[in-house]
Amino acid sequence: MKIYDRLYIGGQWLTPSGTGTIDVIDSGTETVMGRIPEGATADAEAAVEAAKLAFDGWAATPAAVRADYLEKIAANLKARTDALAASICGEVGMPLKLARAIQVGSPVYNWNLYAKLAREFEFETRVGNSLVVREPVGVVAAITPWNYPLNQITLKVAAALAAGCTVVLKPSEVAPLNAFMLAEAIDEAGLPAGVFNLVSGYGPVVGEIIASHPFVDMVSFTGSTRAGKRVAELAAASVKRVALELGGKSVALVLDDADLATAVKSTVAACYLNSGQTCSAHTRLLVPESRYEEVRALAKAAAEAFVAGDPRDEATRLGPLASGAQLARVREYIQRGIAEGAELVTGGADMPDGLIKGYFVRPTVFGRVHPKATIAQEEIFGPVLSILTYKDEEEAIRIANDSIYGLGGAVWAGSDERAIAVARRIRTGQVDINGGAWNMQAPFGGFKQSGYGRENGVYGLEEYLEYKSMQLKAPKPN
Repeated sequence: MKIYDRLYIGGQWLTPSGTGTIDVIDSGTETVMGRIPEGATADAEAAVEAAKLAFDGWAATPAAVRADYLEKIAANLKARTDALAASICGEVGMPLKLARAIQVGSPVYNWNLYAKLAREFEFETRVGNSLVVREPVGVVAAITPWNYPLNQITLKVAAALAAGCTVVLKPSEVAPLNAFMLAEAIDEAGLPAGVFNLVSGYGPVVGEIIASHPFVDMVSFTGSTRAGKRVAELAAASVKRVALELGGKSVALVLDDADLATAVKSTVAACYLNSGQTCSAHTRLLVPESRYEEVRALAKAAAEAFVAGDPRDEATRLGPLASGAQLARVREYIQRGIAEGAELVTGGADMPDGLIKGYFVRPTVFGRVHPKATIAQEEIFGPVLSILTYKDEEEAIRIANDSIYGLGGAVWAGSDERAIAVARRIRTGQVDINGGAWNMQAPFGGFKQSGYGRENGVYGLEEYLEYKSMQLKAPKPN
């Protein structure tokens, strides 16, 4: 069991002001796998003050030097790959093989990417008689989720540090151990004191303090839409910059000339990745009414190939959900789907066969789901796919856009040209065209109640920069 009893503030591991602790539960066994401090108000305030004191020096540090630090952090994380993958596998439930590639590989890539961008980014440019400079926004409060914990931390912290900002991080209390391992990697890299600070704890205490603190210039939050609204409300009092990456109910729209078998199999995989605990998961499969029976059979077969099991087994494709609370939530949605009259194609709310421990749920598919049904409108965050049907392309686009969310999605068609034409009409931040692969340098973020602001690549870096214009006096003619 991994026990952390100190917080990382001002370049030091400090004893918390209170005595509270938070147990970290292994999602596959329901046993305690770690323990962290329950940070209090005084801890959060101390972290913000440390970040404030460090800001001027870090902002003035040459971008190439900041890049050197980021590369050291990336190397230190890479050296911890096995330990990080094992920890996140237990914290979140993602199978170990996937956790190694996605939950650790992606953060290492992104730390190196932000080092590269820090060196290459044009922080100054001439526009007419003006010198336009990009300066760091200031002290950043980063509040991160549990589903892709280290990568969501990285997309905020690495980008902010590359921009010249200082950071206070509050990781999710459900999956926080990886954040402490990152703090160790940062400390080992010799980052100047106060540039990065870590305070663990609960949102209503630590999160609210850093989101509302007058010394904090920006809040970057990833999580539920409900919590995001609260963060924005707190930040508004002092007119902070806010970036929100919130919920999703992404559609996979299959047009009548698409490769049906590939589209359905790929959509099920996109829905079930990380046991459905993905904000951009393709959870609505929208297909022609005339092809429903074919789709139903294909989806049933694809879903039943995802056998839930021990996430530490390299052969496992579907692990548990992250917590007991999440399991209860997903089961409630499955029961709601049945009660509202959707056809249960496969799965259900019971524990998968052969399992007696862990937060497991059966991979589930619902058919003939009404577009206004609860399971078609609300984010479930579990391995639950809803199949909806449409009569023509115009109705398909209307149904696809009939959501308060707009984060991800997909369009499948007989040609990329047709898919792109339809994708342009879908109100969402990302659309995969005929199975297009995830791109870690493309902007990621949402429309509507999926939030605002963008992460990934140069777009993520720009979130942490302000514009300053300096009007220059024209030289006198000779």
